[in-house]
Amino acid sequence: MEYAGLIDYTILKQQATIQDVDNLCREAAECGFCSVCVNSSFVYYCAEMLKDTNVKVCTVVGFPLGTMSTDGKVAETLAAVQDGADEIDMVVHVGMIKSGNWEYVKEDIAAVVTAAGDNVIVKVILETCLLTEEEKIRTCKICKEAGADFVKTSTGFSTGGATVEDVHLMRETVGPEMGVKAAGGIRTLADAKAMIDAGANRIGTSAGVEIFRASKRENGVELG
Repeated sequence: MEYAGLIDYTILKQQATIQDVDNLCREAAECGFCSVCVNSSFVYYCAEMLKDTNVKVCTVVGFPLGTMSTDGKVAETLAAVQDGADEIDMVVHVGMIKSGNWEYVKEDIAAVVTAAGDNVIVKVILETCLLTEEEKIRTCKICKEAGADFVKTSTGFSTGGATVEDVHLMRETVGPEMGVKAAGGIRTLADAKAMIDAGANRIGTSAGVEIFRASKRENGVELG
């Protein structure tokens, strides 16, 4: 199986430098990853670096807590798209889920979808480690109703990351029409395989090169 096209190669840490982002883009292009996922201040830079490649630029909105106002998320989305973002990974408002304010949750997601426009993919980060099974199911359904393209497990900045059980539940809930992105703690080829087998069709990881190299070795390809 070819894994490179499923990987969002990610660097979201606060201390990421321009050189780190430069390396990210270079490695993503060399490996043929689906996208690079960066904080919004780096979107324009990445779009310029990758303009002659097939690698997309993904950024995060409302990251990592998801508790900023909807207007703030919309403004962040509009700026990112203007700078060249192809994909938006927004964080859902977990507090509103816990409050049972499902109308707010849906409108928050729908506003970002509208701001992103028809040609930009929107993924909604649930932060599954903080939700009950019932909350995960209902949130996934709302994401679908609000017009999002993907549901995503985690930011990687909370108390836990992706699990096989959560990915399976999300895929079962949204069906084949939506994407499911597993992210948070995926460090090895075995981790990636387990998530894909559970129903993920996108993997968010900072260990993309390691996974790519492991997959090539498995297929008998020696890399320099």
